[in-house]
Amino acid sequence: MWGLPFLVAPPIFSHDAYSYAAQGWLVVNDISPYDGYPGLLPGAFADQVSQEWRYTKTPYGPLAIQIQHLMVNLAGQNPYWSAVAMRIPAVIGVILIGVLLSRIARRTGHDPYFAAWFGTLNPILLIDFVGGAHNDALMMGLVVLGLFVATLGGASWIWAALIVGVAASIKQPAFMAALALPFLCHPMLSWRWPQLRPALGRMLASLALSVGSFSLVSWVTGLGFGWYHAVNVPGMVITVSPSTLVGLGIRQVLNLFGATGAAVGAIQVSQTVGLVCGLVVVAVIAVRELPRRPLTFLAWGYLIVTVAAPALHSWYVLWGALLLPMVDDAVRYVRSATWATVALLAYAAVNLSWRNGAVAIGVAAVVVLAVHNLWHERSTGEGRRRRRRGSATD
Repeated sequence: MWGLPFLVAPPIFSHDAYSYAAQGWLVVNDISPYDGYPGLLPGAFADQVSQEWRYTKTPYGPLAIQIQHLMVNLAGQNPYWSAVAMRIPAVIGVILIGVLLSRIARRTGHDPYFAAWFGTLNPILLIDFVGGAHNDALMMGLVVLGLFVATLGGASWIWAALIVGVAASIKQPAFMAALALPFLCHPMLSWRWPQLRPALGRMLASLALSVGSFSLVSWVTGLGFGWYHAVNVPGMVITVSPSTLVGLGIRQVLNLFGATGAAVGAIQVSQTVGLVCGLVVVAVIAVRELPRRPLTFLAWGYLIVTVAAPALHSWYVLWGALLLPMVDDAVRYVRSATWATVALLAYAAVNLSWRNGAVAIGVAAVVVLAVHNLWHERSTGEGRRRRRRGSATD
């Protein structure tokens, strides 16, 4: 119900839906978005695309491109309504998340009500997945479906791996989920070889099956693996990624001291270092958590990859945040998650206002959000103290 007002509104906080429409328009005109870019076809579709992406190829998976093609035709090849139609696959993903997330929590011994509240009634999910119509919504919907199928036991992880491969054909980060699927059915209780050998075999088989279904989709769509040449595209713009911010700071310091030559590559170096550090941390978490707590590995693994990647957007955070309720004692992360949500959405509001020449509106929204959040925390804390005093009196 909260998402209903977004359904027929223009895409908000991001112009990605217009890029999806333009990519679908390329396919209508027999141009692969892996070989061309929206600017190749001047007109209304290209004009809607943000300047940063108008002349770049797409890094999205082949199924995402075919869905975009389908939505453009469904909207009668109207540029604006083609972008709005991108909400159809996004809402399907949100429905899968809403229906299955709490069921996964119940099957794995976690609080289903907390999972439903934290995952589904999440402002970022409503604003970015529904309002922004990002294809991450369908990717995560299929990942959640795969995780649910894997909890059915037995050899269900095989079918789950095939589903995750389809999710990866929308957006490639879904592949990480394939590592965790067998451990949901068959946890590894020790690192001794009699347990390690079959566990490792199932994990590699799960990854192979997901790669196989991904490859099948690539072959059926006829688009192949051209996305590989555009994997660096998301990092081409400045975002609030920690490694990018560090690189910006280093670049300014180097420019201040006249080392302009070294300053040119500062951001790229810091992004590479950040990504490598992130992958090392993910490997450590995999060793510690994957055998017995695969959902904990997925939640933290996705969050670390998100923070360590060259580009950070609020909807990327949902990859791991949706699964955070499956982490033991996840309630302790609610306050951090709340402030992270405020910061990410406030940044999106200011960024949108900046692009539209109304910075004051965005800044005002940030101030209102921060004040409201502080007031809420104080009133909640006061309520807890009153309840404690009442309990002590009783």
